[in-house]
Amino acid sequence: MLQGHGKVGEQARSFRLTMSAPEITLWQVLRCRPGGFKFRRQHPSGPYVADFYCHEARLVIEVDGEAHNHGNRPERDASRDDWFADRGMTTLRIAATDIQKNIEGVTSHILTTAASRHTGEE
Repeated sequence: MLQGHGKVGEQARSFRLTMSAPEITLWQVLRCRPGGFKFRRQHPSGPYVADFYCHEARLVIEVDGEAHNHGNRPERDASRDDWFADRGMTTLRIAATDIQKNIEGVTSHILTTAASRHTGEE
């Protein structure tokens, strides 16, 4: 399983205590193992903390608020996505507003993506 290094584990623990409202909403669904998939929240992964991670599908889920559209965030996000891709993972970016407006649709999209990536190995 992919693990963080250095102080990333401490950072992940801190992030679990300060999750945004959309992250909490999504976690309430993902923690119940929809579709039989186990998700981890604020999972340390190398130099990063993934908002959510499903190991069996090698799927990273990032909840993007409005800040992800400004400044150097798009470039930083692309670099982060490339880092995960180089390790065989897919990053699924979901707008925070989509979670608040259509949690059922978001959940369906996540499960469809996880199922298409599932290798059957743990």
